[in-house]
Amino acid sequence: MQIDAYVQLIRDDLDRIAAVGGDEAMVRAAQLLGFALEPALARRLQEALSEAALDLSGQLPEGTVEVRIVGSDPELVYVPAPAAAEPAPAEEAFDARVTLRLSERLKSLLDDAATAAGVSLNTWLVQTLTRAVEPRPAATGTHRLTGYGRA
Repeated sequence: MQIDAYVQLIRDDLDRIAAVGGDEAMVRAAQLLGFALEPALARRLQEALSEAALDLSGQLPEGTVEVRIVGSDPELVYVPAPAAAEPAPAEEAFDARVTLRLSERLKSLLDDAATAAGVSLNTWLVQTLTRAVEPRPAATGTHRLTGYGRA
């Protein structure tokens, strides 16, 4: 999606509105105003796209919609939900034990996270710890930024 094209259309609309009066000073003022507002208009359009992505993500059964900036142009991209962690192989039995002392508040937060994931606290902890220590794939050279900023 090319934001610059939409900003130019808004500037053209502003010029046409100013031209209705026939006053050359008004037309010039509208042109200057259009140039001055160009960065703010582009930023507001990007914010609107970010809000739309959040709304769409909330309506999807799984996955999210992200706004990615390529050059100066935003793109809406569907990102599938990560695959559920595979269960441990049968040959890898859970025979090790760890005693862990937690505050009641932290235990409650962990219980809530496990419940939200639909698994037991023990399973949630094993999955989370496994993801934390597994090697991550090497970067592919692309940089990804999600969300939006405000000035």
